Amino acid sequence: MARHAIVTGSSSGFGYAICLRLAQDGFYVYATMRTIAKGKELLEEAERLHIKQYITIKELDVTSETSLAAFREELAQVDGVDVLVNNAGYAGGGFVEDCELADFKQQFDTNVFGAIALTNLVLPIMRQNRKGTIINISSISGKIGFPGLSPYSSSKFALEGFSESLRLEMRPFGVYVVLIEPGSYNTNIWTKGKKVAKREQSAYVAQMKKIENYIEGGKDRLGDRSEIADLVAKIANHRSPSLRYAVGKGVKLSLLAKTILPWKWWEKIMLKQLK
Repeated sequence: MARHAIVTGSSSGFGYAICLRLAQDGFYVYATMRTIAKGKELLEEAERLHIKQYITIKELDVTSETSLAAFREELAQVDGVDVLVNNAGYAGGGFVEDCELADFKQQFDTNVFGAIALTNLVLPIMRQNRKGTIINISSISGKIGFPGLSPYSSSKFALEGFSESLRLEMRPFGVYVVLIEPGSYNTNIWTKGKKVAKREQSAYVAQMKKIENYIEGGKDRLGDRSEIADLVAKIANHRSPSLRYAVGKGVKLSLLAKTILPWKWWEKIMLKQLK
């Protein structure tokens, strides 16, 4: 029987790699993106890998009610949805005092409310079929708050809470909700996707510069996005996946340290890295 997967934010980064990997496993993939033209490279790579017949590009803006309504109509023509990967998102940075409330709202509209809206479209299908896997691409920033990244980090913390609640709601219906919490990977989220709120007379210019230098200096330690794609495929084919999968260099150690260390110790460690 044919298996269907929906992947958001598929024009680049994790989404791009995930679409190709799921197609290689025989999933019929709906690769969604805001601008269909940006799917050209994905289709060309799929053709090179001889899996183009498994990928269909679909226009979808998860922050647009009109776009979501149109996608709902398309889903009505599909026999079922086996996997949903909520990957669409961007990294919003800025110190809280420098951020407008609109910066936070825009960040949540994409990273949180967009994921919730699309999830609500597939839940009735999965519940009725009593099977399905919803994979939410979170971040280590959803478990550890970082200075200068409050919009992004708070949105990922929210996604974590949403996913925990939904997991417990859907398990009786045979539907699994999963969180993937990557560390730093070689995607464009810190370049193309990053939006940094700044004020002309900011008191945090020096601190933000240190953070940007820290991120730039860690580029040689970035993981390969194919690792995330392989993990998604593993989860998609698993009969009973776990709730959380932390992945990336140093991620599990950092999460363990935050869990067992007193906050004052943790605080000193974090601030020392940015001196």
